[in-house]
Parts: sequence; structure tokens; C-alpha cells
Amino acid sequence: MFAIDLHAHTRFFHGHEQAAALFDPVGVRLLELGARYRGLDGVALTNHDYYHSFSGQLVQTIPGIEVSSTKGHILVVGPDPPTRTSPGTLTPKEVVELAHERGCVAIVAHPYRNSTVREVDAEFDAIEVNGKHPRTEQWARDLAEQYDLPLVGGSDAHYPMEVGRAYTLVDADTLTPESVVAAIRDGRVKPEVRRGTFDKLVRRGYRKVHQQKEYLHRPKEETPGVGEPPKSETNGDD
Repeated sequence: MFAIDLHAHTRFFHGHEQAAALFDPVGVRLLELGARYRGLDGVALTNHDYYHSFSGQLVQTIPGIEVSSTKGHILVVGPDPPTRTSPGTLTPKEVVELAHERGCVAIVAHPYRNSTVREVDAEFDAIEVNGKHPRTEQWARDLAEQYDLPLVGGSDAHYPMEVGRAYTLVDADTLTPESVVAAIRDGRVKPEVRRGTFDKLVRRGYRKVHQQKEYLHRPKEETPGVGEPPKSETNGDD
């Protein structure tokens, strides 16, 4: 059994592409330090719309990319993710097809934050419990049950101190990108969420940010249909 954070970023800022690319190698090592401190065995590098290979020195690094589809974010994790995608151009179905063609899995990221990906009829491989707002965990569980899909956990860390807030237990004999893909497809995975004092404080901060941006919303009893990522109410506690 391995503990892996399936959703993490090597940079904490957007834009300034040249400076960000120079920071990435530092960001990877900081993520590794955080993951090791948290007792994780591995971390997936899922930067927004690009992937660059970095070998892990302290923990195993798993290739990945967070694709900004036309309906929201989708994690593509596995041995050969695309190196770059153009935000807002690929439909969720196209992202899933791309992932499967490259031997990867396609995971619905933070399904209740600025996304309608969950409403699309596509052959996703898993649903994510996101570390930034675990109060949505039961909703994600209900969604996974509805579509008969496994649940995984990822911190969505942009700062190294956030890594491991949510992670995935992977039942495998060895830790490789291929074994992680196989375990997810077979349902040999389980999400875990840390609920310590520090984690709660960080989540409260993110909740305020997402409320201001009107990103968070509740599931509706009746599906409103596929459309632009919704902006609605943000009631509930962490």
C-alpha cells in the first residue's frame, strides 16, 4: 500500500512563464520535502495545462497534467501525459480520449468548484476528493456512487506546505505510473483527508477566496445540464 498525493503543483503563481519555468525544479524539490514530511510515498505533478518531467529524489514523482477543458479541470495521470494543452479548447470527452490513448487515467478534479465536468457523459476513471474543501467529500462520494467510479484524494497544493492535505492510498506491489493507473482503474484506491488544525486553517482561507470568486456550489437535486461552470451559493462548513 502506497500513499500518494494525486494533485499537486510545482508553482504557486500563474503567468510570467519564463520565471515560472525556472522555479519549477525548485518547486518539485519543495513538494518532495513536504510529501516526505507528511509520510507520503509519492506525489503527482499536475501543473495547469503542461507537464515537464522531474525525477523524484525523496519520494516518487508521478507524471500528470491538470487539463483546463471546456467544462472544468480534469487530471490526467500516468506514464505519458501530454506535455501541453491549450486551456478551454478540449472537451471533457476529448481529454478522456487523450488520456486513454496515452495510457493514463482521467480524473474529475474538484467536481464542485467552478466545474460542470461532473455532468458530462464521458468515460472518466475516478472522482477526486479535493484537499482545499473536504466539506464536499460526501458530495463527491455520492457522485462516485452515481457513476460507479472510484474515489481518489489530492491536495491541489500550490504551496509546498499544503501537500498531503488529501491523498490516495494505492493498493499496489510496486510504485510506478503504470501501477497507479492500474490500481485506479481496478478501484484499488481510497482517499484520505487530513483534518489537523493547520489543515483547517488553510482550508478556511481558501474557502473565503473561492466564495469571493463565486466558485463553490452545492449539488442540485436536478441536473441543470451541461453548460458554463456555474457560480452559485457557498453555504456549509469545512
